Amino acid sequence: MIADRPTGTLPMETMEASANPKPQVTALDECTVHCVNPEKVAEARGRLISGEEANRLSDLFRLLGDPTRTRMLYALLEAGELCVCDLSATVDVPENSASHALRLLRSAGVVRKRRSGRMVYYSIDDAHVRLLLDLSREHLRHS
Repeated sequence: MIADRPTGTLPMETMEASANPKPQVTALDECTVHCVNPEKVAEARGRLISGEEANRLSDLFRLLGDPTRTRMLYALLEAGELCVCDLSATVDVPENSASHALRLLRSAGVVRKRRSGRMVYYSIDDAHVRLLLDLSREHLRHS
């Protein structure tokens, strides 16, 4: 969609083309006409998340970007609660790797732990994690 331009103005590419006879090459993901709609930009900026929130979200997706951690989360979703030994055996990784992954997930607030004697059990911290994983998995099925 091209925003209204004052009468007699040309798109930037047209002006450049008349001054420079070389053909312009435009990538497929770019607009062929550069024309900013200030109202749309202002509306989008008004609803944009803060830089801090974007950083936190990126950190969460980076955390979930590891296949082992993702499989561990799905194991916890299905089992409800598992100790490190059981979780390690379920996803077939060494216990120290499972422990490290769980420490990262716990510090991010994705899982919680419960100590019972000498055993430590992990579970998903809240329903939002299940929702996020289920929606992501559903998205993959439609892609």
